[in-house]
Amino acid sequence: MAARVTMIASGKGGTGKSTVAVFLAGRLAARGRRVLLIELSTALRSMDYPAGVSQNTVYDIGDVLAGRCDIAKAIVESPLYRGLYVVSAPTADGVLSVPALSALVQAVSELFDEIMLDVASGLGTAFEAAAAVSVLALLVVTPDPAAMRAGQIVCDCLRERGIQKIRLIINRVLPIDEASVVQDLDECIDTVGARLLGVVPQSASLARAGATGQGLLPPGKDTAHAVFCAMAARLCGEQIPLLVE
Repeated sequence: MAARVTMIASGKGGTGKSTVAVFLAGRLAARGRRVLLIELSTALRSMDYPAGVSQNTVYDIGDVLAGRCDIAKAIVESPLYRGLYVVSAPTADGVLSVPALSALVQAVSELFDEIMLDVASGLGTAFEAAAAVSVLALLVVTPDPAAMRAGQIVCDCLRERGIQKIRLIINRVLPIDEASVVQDLDECIDTVGARLLGVVPQSASLARAGATGQGLLPPGKDTAHAVFCAMAARLCGEQIPLLVE
């Protein structure tokens, strides 16, 4: 069976999209899914740190699309999450097109259960290419007016491009008594206009794991682990109440 192709997008930078993508992909892999995570943020590589592959990456998606190497040479298995395979973004500008990405996805589709495309924030070539090959979009926002407005624009653009299955992830959510700008997450959901997949709390351990490549803390050590497990379960079709988080 061909892999499900999912794009992970955000309307603006700074939402923690790439870190969310890695941790969610890692939880899908933990469920026995064989996951390929491809970073499409040209010249802004960042996913290799939370995935723990920064020291093992030799070739990147730019090398593959330019024909400098075969895709197999650019795929690196994460030492932190068994079953998660990563193709990093180039550290310099590269060439990305809809036909090139489509051919690449088709070539590896039978080898994986999930292909996840981490797209550069905003709109652009990577967004267009990913939207052309994806059946599901995950939209990462933070609960602030700028991110919510940008998320709404991206959500509308996704629907215009034929993607009807869009799920919202609200990241870096502070406790209610500390929240200052957006008190009610329903406001965020209504503004963006997408069905909620999960709410990720602001967490020092998440930030540390994303920056150092040490992986999520085990269950019981941090609520974030349960959050990502629940989101992965929902993506696999399980009915997990949001209040579990």
